[in-house]
Amino acid sequence: MATRLASIFSPVLNPASAPAQLLHRALPRFHHRRACPSPPRMSSSPAASPAPPATAAAGGDKPAAAPYGSWRSPITADVVSGADKRLGGIALAGDGRLLWIEGRPEEKGRMVIVKEEDKPVDVIPQEFAARTLAQEYGGGAFAVDKSVVVFSNYKDQRLYKQAIGIGSPPVPLTPDYGAPDVSYADGVFDPHFGRYITVVEDRRKSSLNPTTTIAAINLSGDDTLEPKELISGNDFYAFPRIDQNKRRMAWIEWSHPNMPWDKSELWVGYFSERGDLAKRVCVAGGNPLLVESTSEPKWSPKGELFFVTDRGSGFWNIYKWVEQTNEIVPVYALDAEFTRPLWVFGISSYDFLGNSNHVIFSYRQQGRSYLGVVDCDSGSVSMLDIPFSDLSNVVAADDYFYIEGASANIPLSIAKVTLNESKTKVVNFSIVWSSSPDATQYKPFFSTPEFVEFPTSKPGQKAYAYFYPPSNPNFQGLPDEKPPLLVKTHGGPTAEARAVLDLSVQYWTSRGWAYVDVNYGGSTGYGREYRERLLEKWGIVDVDDCCSCARFLVESGKVDGQRLCITGRSAGGYTTLASLAFRDTFKAGASLYGIGDLTLLRAETHKFESHYTDNLVGNERAYYERSPINFVNQFTCPVILFQGLEDKVVPPDQARKIYNALKEKGLPVALVEYEGEQHGFRKAENIKFTLEQQMVFFARLVGNFEVSDDITPIKIENFD
Repeated sequence: MATRLASIFSPVLNPASAPAQLLHRALPRFHHRRACPSPPRMSSSPAASPAPPATAAAGGDKPAAAPYGSWRSPITADVVSGADKRLGGIALAGDGRLLWIEGRPEEKGRMVIVKEEDKPVDVIPQEFAARTLAQEYGGGAFAVDKSVVVFSNYKDQRLYKQAIGIGSPPVPLTPDYGAPDVSYADGVFDPHFGRYITVVEDRRKSSLNPTTTIAAINLSGDDTLEPKELISGNDFYAFPRIDQNKRRMAWIEWSHPNMPWDKSELWVGYFSERGDLAKRVCVAGGNPLLVESTSEPKWSPKGELFFVTDRGSGFWNIYKWVEQTNEIVPVYALDAEFTRPLWVFGISSYDFLGNSNHVIFSYRQQGRSYLGVVDCDSGSVSMLDIPFSDLSNVVAADDYFYIEGASANIPLSIAKVTLNESKTKVVNFSIVWSSSPDATQYKPFFSTPEFVEFPTSKPGQKAYAYFYPPSNPNFQGLPDEKPPLLVKTHGGPTAEARAVLDLSVQYWTSRGWAYVDVNYGGSTGYGREYRERLLEKWGIVDVDDCCSCARFLVESGKVDGQRLCITGRSAGGYTTLASLAFRDTFKAGASLYGIGDLTLLRAETHKFESHYTDNLVGNERAYYERSPINFVNQFTCPVILFQGLEDKVVPPDQARKIYNALKEKGLPVALVEYEGEQHGFRKAENIKFTLEQQMVFFARLVGNFEVSDDITPIKIENFD
């Protein structure tokens, strides 16, 4: 849940001190002022206090002692917002070079197709952006065949075709419907009929209940023709994949009330001479006695169908369909996850190395990624050693492949990995793209995550988290003090916290905060049983686990039990708000486009998730009893809320209702709204502002320290 002018705010700040799209009221610069102690006093004029040390320890022999949270750090909010480049998919061009989609905060989040050269070059012109709104979260926004790329353009949502590297402009492939109401995703080139096959989401008749189909797009001629519908009738489709050898196509489909990770079906269709699907076979997922989630179908160079499913073990493993006998046989079976939930289109967790029968794969097990190659002829498996400990998408050539990855010391990157002749060992590893190429200069300030296994409220049950202790070579905490803790609740809620270098985390730890990223029950990465702990218990299991994790760290002597704060985005924002409404563990919270009203979410959210909450919440009574908006009287601590005004996943009214109710109750509360932002903030200035305002909010209300950064705090109702 996987991101108008408000009368409650005064006019916009000077653009030099805040985002131009931001609506709020500001106070004077917050610098060299003492925060209000915890529990917060309702005082508007904190007493002055000495600033933290201005320089590092003399001679570098011993770090200077200073209150946790007050440490100076070179990892500023500007550094974080500039480093927040995103990846939107990878693919190989005909010359073996890589293409990728890069999200640029400095260009207001524009998604750009880039090609690997001696110096990477932009493929699409400045006025285009490769991003689809299908299923709201998008993904699978482009595909390449030899030297031609087809992509979905963000502004009008039409498909365009462009030749790579010859300077010709993009040519539209789909009709102009007058509004961006038809989106395309997860497309592939059809070598048999010279067309482009893609998932189509049509919102012209209903934005809340659009129709979804798989259709063929004409690639020849100058006319933009209506897509030719190939498959329809179900609620959702993904992964249309063409067999290069024969006229066959595989795809995944599922229906309400399931999410694709609950139950989905794998189908194969056979093309007629005219290109229609004359025959269809359900390969997996059709047996009502066998609940499984199928994903990522791919045809091997030999024309065999591989795919991922979690049948039997509850873990997503790689399987193969034997067409002659209609059997499903495992390729590599392990109690590990070989894919991830289908929140976005176009994921690629494994691939075939050239024309061989070798499959490059990655899997997740106990909080870490592993990389390997399986020889499907012999069944032998070779594990590969590379610097990444966290892996996602992969695309392969003959003896090399590109893979998205990261580690505790390496930010999200793309690496080219070359193998030896037998495809069993790595002979070369080089990074070709980095989300933050300058991040290594801050390495002395990095906090290394510790994998934590902690007891939940259910006897004998465990949950998991990554704990980041405060880390700054120039400072140490006061001898009689423990650090404040910020608990991060990830989104989804079917998602996974990962131990990768994230400068937004290091922003906190390098200033003296402890930080913990919780994989509460319901998270991915630990199998179906762990994921299904949350069914009908959202707002209970996740909340309990986050509170249990915080208490565990307090009891372990790692953090200050009186300075526990919590933050989360989207579904993580819901867990944050629910923790503040239904528990008394935390002293303050920050919700980023979080859910306050589950009933309103169900009524107003988009089609993809329109039944998701039914599985997670249950009956009508539970909807009411677990909605924080209905229990504002139980909030006991300050809250700050951040919201995009174009958010269709969590409508802005939810944040406003929480804000107004807490304001009326008399609790310190603030609301920041961003024009032009959807579900998740993409603009650098908004990313920066959100981070800084969380820091100052917590510092003023529960911190017992003053921040070293020069930040203008927004007005806090019932406090300023």
